[in-house]
Amino acid sequence: MMLTDSHCHLASHRFAADETAAVIERAKASGVTRLITLATCLDDLQANLKLAASHPEVSACLGIHPCDVHSAPDDALERLRPEVANPLVAAIGETGLDYFHPAPDGWDEPSFRRRQIDFLEAHFTLAAETGLNVVIHTRDRKGDASFQDALAIYRRHSDQVRAVFHCFVGPLENARAVIDLGGLVSFGGVATFKNAGEVLEVATALPPESFMIETDSPYLAPHPHRGERNEPAFVRLVAEKIATSKGMAWSELARRTTATASDFFRISE
Repeated sequence: MMLTDSHCHLASHRFAADETAAVIERAKASGVTRLITLATCLDDLQANLKLAASHPEVSACLGIHPCDVHSAPDDALERLRPEVANPLVAAIGETGLDYFHPAPDGWDEPSFRRRQIDFLEAHFTLAAETGLNVVIHTRDRKGDASFQDALAIYRRHSDQVRAVFHCFVGPLENARAVIDLGGLVSFGGVATFKNAGEVLEVATALPPESFMIETDSPYLAPHPHRGERNEPAFVRLVAEKIATSKGMAWSELARRTTATASDFFRISE
């Protein structure tokens, strides 16, 4: 069985270095044949690249998370440039806009959002120059301002770069807006939550070729592991939940979402 966890953070401090191999083996036992691990700051670039170099099932994405832009140097994207030339790098990210967390000490809300927007633009420019796609995070306290702002930026670059809006929790019209630009959305453990029925409804309404599945581990573990540390093996639970809702075999959903991920991340099996 071919199943892809299209978004996880294997270099997270919540995965001890000496247990990473076991985490990957558990994923493989659940049918996961490809794991995409994402950096979120300059400090964890090398850890993610080392994981990809050590494990043939793992590919890396490199970027600056929006919650880290305040501590990143102004030339962070230039420092990324030589690293993304590594053939182990599958995409640019995780980048995006986060309007959920308050501005950090020393920043006001407008200036913090402006820096996030500038960094997201710079990620798209780097992606266009290097022939890679972009992985986007958006999150709001209420409403969907971060999504709409990120979508507007994507629209300006969509003729050169594809984007995936990961851990998608928005309405169907927002998903379709991304897909109409040639992009993708990705569904994780939230699709299995009993109080998040709209997410499952959106996944059910979309064709399998328009989305990927993920864990975002170590965060957002799916039911029945909600509240526990998430890990890539649990992506199978996301696949099973969405497949059941769509009335199809989970193995078929796994095959089709893996083909989509392989195309987006330019992975040759």
